[in-house]
Amino acid sequence: MQQLIFFIRKYKYFLYFLLLQIIAFSLTINNHSFHKSKFVSSANYITGGINNKTSSISEYLNLKSENTILVEENKQLKNKVEKLLFSIKNPVTSPLKDTLNPLLQFEYVNGKTIANEYSKTYNYLTINRGKNHGIKPEMAVVNSKGIIGITDYSSNKYSRVQSILNKNSKINAKFKNSDHFGTLTWNAKDYNIVQLEDIPRQAVYKTGDTIITGGKSTIFPEGILIGTILENLESASALNVINIKLFNDMSNIGPIYTIKNFDKEEIENLETNFNE
Repeated sequence: MQQLIFFIRKYKYFLYFLLLQIIAFSLTINNHSFHKSKFVSSANYITGGINNKTSSISEYLNLKSENTILVEENKQLKNKVEKLLFSIKNPVTSPLKDTLNPLLQFEYVNGKTIANEYSKTYNYLTINRGKNHGIKPEMAVVNSKGIIGITDYSSNKYSRVQSILNKNSKINAKFKNSDHFGTLTWNAKDYNIVQLEDIPRQAVYKTGDTIITGGKSTIFPEGILIGTILENLESASALNVINIKLFNDMSNIGPIYTIKNFDKEEIENLETNFNE
């Protein structure tokens, strides 16, 4: 307190001058419309700039939460689309279908990648969804750009995913513009390029055509994006092998969706009984 009194006594003339300047400035602004408008305009410009910078910083800091919200919304939209498509294809609901999802064959479960391999011969990913979320082995894993892989092991909270960049990976795929299909594999050379093998010789295609999942298995729904054709190569066995440029950047995988197929067990039981 004594220091404050000492400061005021020491600088009393300067403080008095400063007070008079503020009073004079206020009177000038209030009594002259031109000066008032200029002052308000300048103040608005300064505060507007500050608010804009503050808003930009706030938006940047909230990107993680905003991204989480968007992923959740995408999951809900994908599930609604699946319900709509299934209800169109199957107007009569099967009594064997999951009672909580009477019109749903496929359900999307959102998550994120916490580990990702792409430079080895046999690559795997780890996702933060497991048995507690209903995730089991042999479930499709995708993102907004296309396929990523298939779950092969699940713990309570996490799952390991066999990447499409794995020498053991074999996925049914087809041409978007026709019903000719083949097997999607990887030759372990380039993480951006996979191969489509066992294509019928009568299949017609060209560079740039889109390749999608064929839907001939109980894992991937039909129509999930894969990539585009780079070129055509004639193999020694007279079967076509073509290189596919992936839509996904497999070195940069973030949010993912795991796809549950509620009909998987029913289809597999039917096929097993038929084969026996």
